[in-house]
Formats: sequence, C-alpha cells, structure tokens
Amino acid sequence: MGKPTRKKEHHGPNRVSAKMVRIAPRKARVVVDMVRGLEVDAALRALKFTPRKAARFVEKLIESALANLEDVGGWDVDNLEVGRAWVNEGPTLRRFMPRAMGRATRIRKRTCHIHIELNSIGGPKSPVAAEPAE
Repeated sequence: MGKPTRKKEHHGPNRVSAKMVRIAPRKARVVVDMVRGLEVDAALRALKFTPRKAARFVEKLIESALANLEDVGGWDVDNLEVGRAWVNEGPTLRRFMPRAMGRATRIRKRTCHIHIELNSIGGPKSPVAAEPAE
C-alpha cells in the first residue's frame, strides 16, 4: 500500500538521463541551458563546438535519445527539439587534502544527474497521442 508509482509517466523512449556524472551541477547547467529549446541538429552542432566538459555528456544523451526513438518507431526523428532539460545534484564525494601544521581540509567532488527530454516540433508529444480516436 503506499503511494502509487508514476514510472510510466516519468520514463519513455524520448527521455534519457545520465546519473552520477563527475562534474559539478552548476557547470553542467550552463550547457543544458544553452541547448534547451533548440532543434536536435542545432543542439548537436552547438555542443560539438562547445569546449566545456559537460557538452560531451549532453551530446551523448541526445544521441542516445535519438537512437531510442529510432528503435521504437513512430517518431519523426528529423522534426525533434530538446524539450525539457534539467540538472539535479548528485551525491558529493568527500576527499581530504593535507594542509600545513598537520591539518587536513575537506575537498568536495560534486556529481550531478542530467535529464533530457526530446519533443516533436509543433506536433503531439508522442505517436500514441497522434492516433485518431474511434
């Protein structure tokens, strides 16, 4: 008994995520904000020439979502845009660095979870909604 799960609503072929990515969430948000709302080709082109480390992770996620949609079928892969995209904070790895007079300082190595959702441009969200009702 407990709360009903909403897993079907949160996961689909058009939504991908990378968890425990070893980059600070603040740095990853800069790249994700840059591609949010762009068409997929424009987003991939922009990420290819972005020198930030997070651009490689976001590029791989978009390519993974495209591959998922090609496998599922029913999606027009040429007519997609980066819909919702967000970055959540992951667990922080704590390390220690030796300092003067025998002391140690805590170093926080942050991780993040990157989520990306692709949507059709100007059309329904999924091919299931595109079928006519009888």
